[in-house]
Amino acid sequence: MSTKEAYKQKIEAEIELAQAKLAELRAEAKSSAADTRIKYDKQIGELEQKVDTAKAKMGELAEASEDAWEDLKDSAEDAWDSLSSAVRDAAAKLKDKFKG
Repeated sequence: MSTKEAYKQKIEAEIELAQAKLAELRAEAKSSAADTRIKYDKQIGELEQKVDTAKAKMGELAEASEDAWEDLKDSAEDAWDSLSSAVRDAAAKLKDKFKG
């Protein structure tokens, strides 16, 4: 397996984990009070956009030649870092809201 393919599989797995966490956040938001749900529906929508961006970067990476994929790797990592950070922040905010 090439380095490119291994990297692609790793990021795809991480995106799947992020999507699972989003589904969990969506379920928690649905069970919350209406005002909290409205606030977090917007935030979850923004996270879903970040997932789409990360998937698009993965598509670009998959289509890139072996020589060009290294150049796209940084862009894919930036998209993943943004998504990962946003999911962690949203999860922490929701947990704080449900505790308080």
